[in-house]
Amino acid sequence: MPQPRPEVMEFLLSRRSRPAKTLGPGGPDRSALEQMLAAAARSPDHGKLEPWRFIVIEGASREQAQALAADRAQALELDESTAAKTVAAFGQGEVIVAVISSPKPSEKVPLWEQHLSAGAVCLALLNAALASGWGANWLTGKMAYDPVFIMDFLRCTDGEAVAGFIHIGTETVMPQDRPRPNLSAITTWA
Repeated sequence: MPQPRPEVMEFLLSRRSRPAKTLGPGGPDRSALEQMLAAAARSPDHGKLEPWRFIVIEGASREQAQALAADRAQALELDESTAAKTVAAFGQGEVIVAVISSPKPSEKVPLWEQHLSAGAVCLALLNAALASGWGANWLTGKMAYDPVFIMDFLRCTDGEAVAGFIHIGTETVMPQDRPRPNLSAITTWA
């Protein structure tokens, strides 16, 4: 017989990301963040390959990320608005966790499943931060796809990619809910 967890369902049915630009100073300490990372690491992982890893960006490393993002925005000739948004992103939230999709060689587990596992880790970390009372948002942006940034700053190796940047900080405003999908339009009962 199932053991319902109505408080968990209530959280899932009402969860809402907080826009990263609204996250104020203050964030989880190392112990609290490690607990969130442990929760995220419990994501589905066919084959127990751990095809992902975490890079915690905080303090001075956020400033380094902003400086490199500014250099890369100029090198990529991004328009002024996009460049400003790209640089500002690394100042949003107290801590940013880069979730790196890091596929492992496997005859049994396709690459696609390993990337999906990294995406599941992003959502699990986002939900763990929200459930812990922090504001949080899952973003990518230009630097997630810039090979120079991901190799020079994140030290990604060949075959690795940024699944997402999870921004975590103090919630300064509660965003209004947004329209949600029409389930009847996206669900088929076979």
